Amino acid sequence: MNNIFLITKREFLTQVKKKSFIVLTLLAPILLIAFGAVIGLMFKANESHNIIEVVDNSGLFKNELKSTDKIEYKIIPSSEEQSKVNTLKSNEAIDGILVLPQVQNGNYDEFQKNTRLIVNTKIGFDTKQRIISDLSNVIKKEKIKQLGIAETQIDDLDKGFTLKTINVSENNKEDSDLALGVKSVLSMLLMYVTFMFIIIYGVRVMRSVLEEKNNRVVEIIISSVKPFELMMGKILGVTLVALTQFIVWITMSVVGALVLNTGFSSMQKNIPGGEDAVMSKLDVTQIATQVSHSLLELNFPLIIFVFIIFFLLGYIFYSSIYAAIGSAVDNETETQQFTLFAVLPLMLGMYGSFSFINNPDGPLGFWLSIIPFTSPVAMIARIPYGVPVWQIALSIVLLLGTTLFMIFLAGKIYRVGILMYGNKATLKEIWKWIKS
Repeated sequence: MNNIFLITKREFLTQVKKKSFIVLTLLAPILLIAFGAVIGLMFKANESHNIIEVVDNSGLFKNELKSTDKIEYKIIPSSEEQSKVNTLKSNEAIDGILVLPQVQNGNYDEFQKNTRLIVNTKIGFDTKQRIISDLSNVIKKEKIKQLGIAETQIDDLDKGFTLKTINVSENNKEDSDLALGVKSVLSMLLMYVTFMFIIIYGVRVMRSVLEEKNNRVVEIIISSVKPFELMMGKILGVTLVALTQFIVWITMSVVGALVLNTGFSSMQKNIPGGEDAVMSKLDVTQIATQVSHSLLELNFPLIIFVFIIFFLLGYIFYSSIYAAIGSAVDNETETQQFTLFAVLPLMLGMYGSFSFINNPDGPLGFWLSIIPFTSPVAMIARIPYGVPVWQIALSIVLLLGTTLFMIFLAGKIYRVGILMYGNKATLKEIWKWIKS
């Protein structure tokens, strides 16, 4: 046991003392936010402003087509239509000419057939859809007038219905659309982070084992410690490295949410109306504050607890597999035929978790979060929505038992494989090592 502790300590300190680890741990959340901001700016930078000249032969659209920051309408006389079309190719001041024919006897189907948009550049899909929407709205108003129906009556018919949802299992707490969105995003984020970290740090263990084996360093180490102690020391050392990163990131996230949440009460007082009215008037900072408030309304101590427990057990479970693979092969090329057994269950759990948005308590969600091979990612994906305590306890017990069994199997493979050179390990040969 003392040797396991010493090896764990060495692996942990070797990693955390690196400048790259410190910088990545502290800057990763900031870099992630910055990356999202850059992506948003890239979309913003690629937005277009189109100038469309409109030939309104019907006279219905002159004062109805409203310009925006994305598209600008300029009404021109019908007499200039032909000359404008002829010079459009060389005219860089505008992007297109919208020719609207006359409406004969209220026949808008014929009007649609003869409407043309002539362009001298590539018009984006969203720009075309805006023009279609603007024309449709004007035609809709004209049809309403012909039917003799007041526009206010149509607006009243189109008015949406807001359904208030009260969850009796959560002390009659009201579930808003924003809260559901926050739960969904948090679920997918935690699940994806767990999936990626198990693979990244598991592969790190495998490569570390493989490197020591190929350098024959392991032969010297084995003379002082048992193979099982070496394997467990490596797994636990890297586990503590990952856990340290998570603790720092969780602390930064909670502190940030608490800071933003301080302004939530005053923000609600300053913005009258319901949730839809609030969200329509929020700027970026206020949206972040609203999201932070929704996060803090969740049972985040339980979410953090479940996240850490399932990540640790899931990581140890899969790292044992990766350590066994690293000891059984001689080079990284040979690892590909075995790592599939570790990746496939995780991928099954990850892609199955996407269905939790619609039904987190369904049979698929239940079984994926109970079966040990998929529970490290599936249970973490379910926990923001709320999971019964007995299901969490059952899943932990099954995962813990399976993890201990996997450590036992990996230890038997590691003991033989770490000193095997030149032989290409097969499943049949690995099975012999397990039985021996």
